[in-house]
Amino acid sequence: MSSPVAGSLVLYKIRPAKVVEVSDKITIELEGGKTKRVRTKDIVLLHPGPLASLKDLTPQTGEIEESWELLEESTTEIQEFTELLFDAYTPVTAWAAWEVVADGLYFAGEPQAITPRPASEVQAERERREAKEAAETAWTAFVDRVNRGELVEEDRKPLGEVEALALGTRNNSRILKALGFQETPVNAHRLLVKTGYWSENENPYPRRFGINPETPEYEIPMLPDESRLDLTHLPAYAIDDEGNQDPDDAVSLDGERIWVHVADVAALVPPDSVMDLDARNRGSNLYIPEQVISMLPPGLTHRLGLGLEDESPALSIGFSLSDAGEIDDIEIQPTRLKVTRISYQDADQSLLEAPFTELQRKAQIYRKRRAAAGAAFINLPEVKIRVEDAGVRVTPLPPLASREMVMDLMLMAGEAVGRYCIDKDIPVPFATQAPPDEPSTPEGMAAMFAYRRKFKPSQIKTQPEPHSGLGLAFYIRATSPLRRYSDLLTHQQLRAHLRGEDPLDIHAVSERIGLAEVGSAAIRKSERLSNSHWRLVFLRDNPDWQGEAVVVAREGERATVMIPELGMDTKVRVKSAPALNETIRLKPREIDLPDLACYFSVLG
Repeated sequence: MSSPVAGSLVLYKIRPAKVVEVSDKITIELEGGKTKRVRTKDIVLLHPGPLASLKDLTPQTGEIEESWELLEESTTEIQEFTELLFDAYTPVTAWAAWEVVADGLYFAGEPQAITPRPASEVQAERERREAKEAAETAWTAFVDRVNRGELVEEDRKPLGEVEALALGTRNNSRILKALGFQETPVNAHRLLVKTGYWSENENPYPRRFGINPETPEYEIPMLPDESRLDLTHLPAYAIDDEGNQDPDDAVSLDGERIWVHVADVAALVPPDSVMDLDARNRGSNLYIPEQVISMLPPGLTHRLGLGLEDESPALSIGFSLSDAGEIDDIEIQPTRLKVTRISYQDADQSLLEAPFTELQRKAQIYRKRRAAAGAAFINLPEVKIRVEDAGVRVTPLPPLASREMVMDLMLMAGEAVGRYCIDKDIPVPFATQAPPDEPSTPEGMAAMFAYRRKFKPSQIKTQPEPHSGLGLAFYIRATSPLRRYSDLLTHQQLRAHLRGEDPLDIHAVSERIGLAEVGSAAIRKSERLSNSHWRLVFLRDNPDWQGEAVVVAREGERATVMIPELGMDTKVRVKSAPALNETIRLKPREIDLPDLACYFSVLG
């Protein structure tokens, strides 16, 4: 074939080009009108021209299959091939002929050597293309059904990729991309609800944070045959919220001596047992409005929960409290008890009766000491959220004096265990918290809200350090071993010491803390976001809800408010400039459940 001249049709890469000028290099015009200087070897001549315009290269109809049959195993070149297909060799037909080769169904090769493909390959390629076309048709129909939210049963399987994105186990989705949505967990959640793949109330957060959804089930061993201090003569009270299912602490008063009794979980869950390993991975119980997932088998709670049987085994912490609120004369013993279970509300009604009057007096002494040490008493509204057959119920928790009393008694026990472990050189997990940059004594909801945000997160360490929020020089969480792994670890260390055995060394304790904290962090996030989710479900299902909100922060036309009835804070747009702690009324205007967003309107 001759060399290209001005007006020739050439192949540049895989697209047509027109030769404009031939000199030391060749100037070609590309589709779209741009020009480019190239070398002779960069192009392949398809037709010597003249070609008036690349726009003339329109599709042509030729005898493709007949030409394929005629050529059989012969090799040809572009001019002969073009004439065979179209009975004419022009720039337009030359390009159309080359497109047949480039298509690759019947022919293969280069302009200088074009060969027909074997019949077996043609058949296989045809079947592949038909299958691809069928798949694309099915995909288009599927995407259309998803977009309309009208699924058929076979659509559920491919939507698994959207669910995986919604749960954070993958970061992309072909389906969301095809629909033009940003590939985010929020958009995935929204689409799953729209299609009915998820119910409109689906709570994705436990799964998104990798929470083990299975209740642990293991064979519960019998209690070891060991000596226990008999305290069955001493009235013991397990004070909890109404409906609590895992009572793991109780209190007694023996003259002036305080006893805090704790379920003796370590008696049945020794270090590195299967129950211990599972609990370590979980970190703590998961408490969300629709369910509780325990870190330990429910059978263990039934065996060890205080007050669930006529007699309860316990690990009891006895101590005295001085008039200055200092703890001394500490002893820790395996015990057996007779425990009475009562609610905070009932305990509140009994504060003028023994032993609650004296326990409250001692708790107030202890609280005064903590206040002097800089403890932060931040009393912001709290609620209890439950999912029931009738819907979501949000119940404000009243600020009961009995609740404060029990909290201080448990803090006493944690300090007592800390002192005991320091004195006996027992490695245990200490709960610590650095002080805020500007310590203060906040009064009023706005000041408390602001002060809470100044606190640094608490940490678990193997060395005693201050817990500034509690106003304690050291503190150990030791009263919830059924619910929290760090408490169980402390009990395992105490029991080893009491049996005269070597407790785990500090490195083993540190390793266990690290493993448990991973699970605990996921639990805390899941609980926080699950509560937010169900709170918004409550508002969505109660569209006429209106309530009071307290202004706790301001910034221009926006205010941060606390809604006591819902136990939530949010930002709202305000026309006037309300004062801090001023009360305004709100109603929900728009709720976006997947995005955990609720927009309120200010009334009046």
